[in-house]
Amino acid sequence: MKAAAIILSGGKSSRMGTNKALLKLNEKTTIERMVDILKIYFDDIILVTNDMESYQFLGVKMVSDHYPGKGPLAGFHAGLMASDYDVNFITACDMPFISGELAATLVNMIDHHDALVPVINGKMQTLCAVFQKKSVAKIEECIENGRLPIKHLLEHLNVLYVTEKELQANSNIDMERVFFNMNHPHEYEDAKKWLQAD
Repeated sequence: MKAAAIILSGGKSSRMGTNKALLKLNEKTTIERMVDILKIYFDDIILVTNDMESYQFLGVKMVSDHYPGKGPLAGFHAGLMASDYDVNFITACDMPFISGELAATLVNMIDHHDALVPVINGKMQTLCAVFQKKSVAKIEECIENGRLPIKHLLEHLNVLYVTEKELQANSNIDMERVFFNMNHPHEYEDAKKWLQAD
């Protein structure tokens, strides 16, 4: 597919109390699960992290923030700068049930838009979205001006918003599970239970 998948792993995991990307689910860490799922669909996987040592074992391309301490927007910037592709799927490192099929669907839907953001149950999923590489200039502008919330960036881009209804129309993916992310210890426990039930 003519797109890269960018995984952001720069958060402090403060609510979890430990690095959530490295939490084990069955035999694999969360980040390994995500890489294994996404590499079936994407030729290029880019991990944005400021702790490269912890992720050497993944064997993927790694980059660190050009703007350290500036949150997810800095991760978007570093990932897009490192990408060889115009279209990029960007996701957070705490989504163990990410769907490669859904990611590919989102990439294929972006068309001429600068970005595509799913809206699930009325909530924007900016950390499971698609961005064109050319949006880097606007991202830099936002960071330089201290406008770090992603919603500020979206105000300056031509964004296509897609709801779960539209996504469900051409697939039977369990949206609740795909967009599930682990921030708290009880969510990690929920993820383990889900896997046991499968």
